Amino acid sequence: MPWLSTGHEVSADGRAYTFKLRTDVTFSDGTKFDAAAVKANIDQFFVEGYNPAVRAVQLRNLDRVEVVDPATVVFHLKQPDVLLLDFLSSPQGAQVSPKSLKEAKNLKAGGPDVAGTGPFVLDHYTAGQEVVFRRNAAYHWAPANAGHTGPAYLDQITYRFLKESSVRVGALTSGQVQVVEGVPATDEGLITANPQLSLSRGLNSGSAYSYYFNTTHAPFDDLRVRQAFREAVDVDAVLSGVYRGTATRAWSVIGPTSPFYDKTLEKTYGGDAAKANKLLDEAGWTTRDADGFRTRDGKRLTVRLVQSAPFVRDRRDVLAQAVQAQVKQSAGIDLNVAVVDQGTATQALTDGQYEVFDNSRADTDAGAALNLLLHSGGAINRTGVKDPALDRLLEQGQAGSDQAQRQTAYQQVQKLTVTDQALILPLYAPADQVAASTTVGGLGFEPTAGVPGSAYNLWLSK
Repeated sequence: MPWLSTGHEVSADGRAYTFKLRTDVTFSDGTKFDAAAVKANIDQFFVEGYNPAVRAVQLRNLDRVEVVDPATVVFHLKQPDVLLLDFLSSPQGAQVSPKSLKEAKNLKAGGPDVAGTGPFVLDHYTAGQEVVFRRNAAYHWAPANAGHTGPAYLDQITYRFLKESSVRVGALTSGQVQVVEGVPATDEGLITANPQLSLSRGLNSGSAYSYYFNTTHAPFDDLRVRQAFREAVDVDAVLSGVYRGTATRAWSVIGPTSPFYDKTLEKTYGGDAAKANKLLDEAGWTTRDADGFRTRDGKRLTVRLVQSAPFVRDRRDVLAQAVQAQVKQSAGIDLNVAVVDQGTATQALTDGQYEVFDNSRADTDAGAALNLLLHSGGAINRTGVKDPALDRLLEQGQAGSDQAQRQTAYQQVQKLTVTDQALILPLYAPADQVAASTTVGGLGFEPTAGVPGSAYNLWLSK
């Protein structure tokens, strides 16, 4: 659904996207939203040092942005790239006032002097504690699927930063806050047993939470070892133990809500300890040390998973411990799990000091996640695989405007990476868990961000 535009057209060669813009929109600083503003926002990404990651990935096929008239803007591409729409519908493609682009004290960090077009305006922010928004009284350009028109219902909304799930749940049950996200399975009973509270779940879009195997060095440079690790894990049992029946099993790198999900992968692999041991025997890991771990030439079969503490959510550290115990018991594999600070994790990934990389992405279009994770030039390709055939399939999915053609390409990607090459062990489909007071209405999900949806529709009963 278009929001700031009224629609778009794509040229026959797929290299030009023409957007017709709404003419009734203003930024919260009073600046008019028009084609020149759109161009200014995109041009900002090409300012040296501003956001090199977006420039190199999401905008790598962009040639230039053309202002035809105040209500018409054309994105000219070097080659077809349907994922341009994914970028423009994401927070990274959100529109900022041209005045802010020039005058904001810290444009990259944001703040009250960065003006947008939304129903709320940033009032003030306390680092590490909270951010407060007030209603934009001038807002009257909600999209057709927004639920209502005119300004938001709430006068003000405060987002508090409570990193510990137990603290969040405690704040809700005690009435300090009215909505929380990220409710762990162990705390769901506290919500469902309280008639004054409600609990909702919704699966994210994009990619599933998966383990990616680093093939650039031993032991995962051997297909048999990758297959063995995958067979050594009874994913259903692990998920049941950690999430108590609340997690949705993943069978592919693409999440099950995506139109590109390949359902034929279901129940085709995994959980076969006998097969895992046979594969490891064939790969030469035939002896064991005093602790029961497999060895070869005196070296233990050890693989390292380095998790960055700020990004550990959904009890993924506990899940890693459960996988660790299972692969040791069923196949004698030593999974070394380390939860470290972000700098240490980044350095380990940069230096290749890992064998397992964990990740999930909630992109609007699953193709965006696949490009980042699996393409030879992908920004977070941690498997180290550089396969021209895989690259071609990913590029076909990115360039195609026909949904059926894209689906065919991405089905082949899933078969190649999950089934044939065992580059990935899918674990579960990430979901939002939103709990709220029953006095809160209009609450929904934002499936691409893992958080509650826009506050535009929220209201409180009195």
